[in-house]
Amino acid sequence: MNGLRVASLMVATMTTGLVAGVYAIYANAFMPGLAKTDDKTFVSAFQAVDRAIVNPLFLGLGFVGALLFTLLAGLASLQEKALPWIVIAFVLYLISMIVTVAVNVPLNDALKAAGDPGTIDVAAARAAFDEGKWVTCNLVRTLLATVSFGLLGWALYLTGRSAIQP
Repeated sequence: MNGLRVASLMVATMTTGLVAGVYAIYANAFMPGLAKTDDKTFVSAFQAVDRAIVNPLFLGLGFVGALLFTLLAGLASLQEKALPWIVIAFVLYLISMIVTVAVNVPLNDALKAAGDPGTIDVAAARAAFDEGKWVTCNLVRTLLATVSFGLLGWALYLTGRSAIQP
């Protein structure tokens, strides 16, 4: 059980960190960069990136995997000092997923559904997208996932420390 506990906690920490990093890249580089572009560039680039990120590696291993591995780590740590930190990390990451599914994904899907940037009113599509709402919710999910990552790192530290203490 110790091997499963450590392995699941390590993978939970890594996948949560990767997802937090993706959100942070959107917050710190992608969206600020796109904010400075014209409407056609914004719509074209956002649609292309959103289509690319919807893939099994990110969605399966990263986005959903982080939650499942955190759950598994918690179940494998029921009698451990790290459990409260894993539970809080799980809840915070779950909230970040809810924000993503409730706000960011519908906005992404609506922008993709607007159509080919070469044939639509890109100014209207961009305005309907509600950049401010998307950016704000992305910042919320970035903070939640980052704190979750930190808590899992702390839980991993506690797990390692308990393994070497008598």
